[in-house]
Amino acid sequence: MPTDSPTPPPRVLTAEIAALRTDLSAGLYTSARIEELLGPVASAALRRENPVPARRMLEPLTDPAAVLLRLFTLGAVLSRAQVQAALPTLGVHGALRLGLLGPAGDDPDSALQALVDLAPYSARDDAGEIDWWIASDHSELATGAPLGPEHVLGVGGASLTLARITPREPARRVLDLGCGGGIQALHASRHAEQVVATDLSERALGFAAFNAALNSIELDLRQGSLLEPVRGETFDLILSNPPFVITPRDVVAEDTTWTYRDGGRAGDTLLAELLRELPTHLAAGGSAVMLGNWEIRDGEDWDTHPRAWMQAAVADGVDAWVLQREQEDPAQYAETWVRDGGITTRDERWPALTGAWLDDFAARDVEAIGFGYLLLRRPESAAARPGVLRTELVPGTGSGSLAAHLAASLSALAALEDHDDEALAASRPVRAEDVIERRHLTPGDWDPMLIELVQGAGFARVVRADQLLAATVGALDGTLTLGQVLGAVCALTDVDEDEARARALPAVRELLITQMVAL
Repeated sequence: MPTDSPTPPPRVLTAEIAALRTDLSAGLYTSARIEELLGPVASAALRRENPVPARRMLEPLTDPAAVLLRLFTLGAVLSRAQVQAALPTLGVHGALRLGLLGPAGDDPDSALQALVDLAPYSARDDAGEIDWWIASDHSELATGAPLGPEHVLGVGGASLTLARITPREPARRVLDLGCGGGIQALHASRHAEQVVATDLSERALGFAAFNAALNSIELDLRQGSLLEPVRGETFDLILSNPPFVITPRDVVAEDTTWTYRDGGRAGDTLLAELLRELPTHLAAGGSAVMLGNWEIRDGEDWDTHPRAWMQAAVADGVDAWVLQREQEDPAQYAETWVRDGGITTRDERWPALTGAWLDDFAARDVEAIGFGYLLLRRPESAAARPGVLRTELVPGTGSGSLAAHLAASLSALAALEDHDDEALAASRPVRAEDVIERRHLTPGDWDPMLIELVQGAGFARVVRADQLLAATVGALDGTLTLGQVLGAVCALTDVDEDEARARALPAVRELLITQMVAL
């Protein structure tokens, strides 16, 4: 059950953290080693939050990595001798001083249990390979109980998604807004001169400070709501996995709200509030990358709410792009987020909580909830033009780096504002290497019923094309201008060139934005 007195975050003690780092390194406490010890079946089960196979595999092992995973992530109670053997430099007393461990019983000399989760984290971003350790609160996997109101998450699906879509160009100043345990700020430290990380939760900032120290990273940590801690400052990159979960405000009890995900606003108004102010914090050439949820009300288009949120940014000359990745009905959404809090169908609160979500959505005629990405970019130049607003449904994912793909698309969106049709026709676009053409024919026929241009990278988009567009894209190798290619295609097909330009140029603009064609 949630506790009114959550465990304090681990302490930042320089000598003890150095000793812990030594032991974790020497014990090969890495994701690769854990995968090796668990094997494919137990590893896959653990990713599904089923700890039973992992416990069976690790219990007989004395390997330090096995002992540490059992202790910190799986919730095992271990003897002091076992802990001392796994952490020989830090020792039991050092782990107690850091606040990582506590007695498992009333006797202070009894066996020990972990007070926090401490897990290896391995990844690769555009800056290279990563091997870190991340401290957080224990999940339901270890405790078997619902999460507390001040719970600090480890590295979850949303964190990984945001890290994957964030551009990694060198930056002077980066802001991680709503940093939680600090994972986005740690990533940003690899390509930024200064990283400011903010959170409303003092407890979350305590975990972020510990994680930064353990991984020898320097962060500027500040407490406060949304953009209050950085009033008047600008950044080259703003990252945020904000508390966007839409939660009924009037009927949810205090112990079933979670600071890490609930923004304390009705409906989806927190994102509206944030996006009104955020553009003023973007430096010239600066970008913002966020995750979010939005309500889709009966009779409205899916993008009605995010379009309204972006109006202030567009008026300020900032380009904005909203991408919806998923959509859930109110019942699915309620189930997802009640379960996320560690409350299952067996819990007596399940019916009341799911009912509260459904009542809340019904009061606003919400028929679906969208999830996706919100991206903003202030152009480098101070040219007086309104920003461009683009919304897109992108259910698929292709190969390659989404971060690089999104950055290139935002750049193309801005560049095309400076290209009228004559400039576009004079350019020399090149078809992307990952684009193929797919033709559908009735057996025995020569002419296709349907032609599709298929993207292998990015969001794996599929674009319907006619013969004119397919032939044009097929010839875009950079040798001829787009106007020359269209002229050649028209000569071969007897299509009027003015008509061809009117049909093809808007389609090529779209292909340039989606990176199926590049300038």
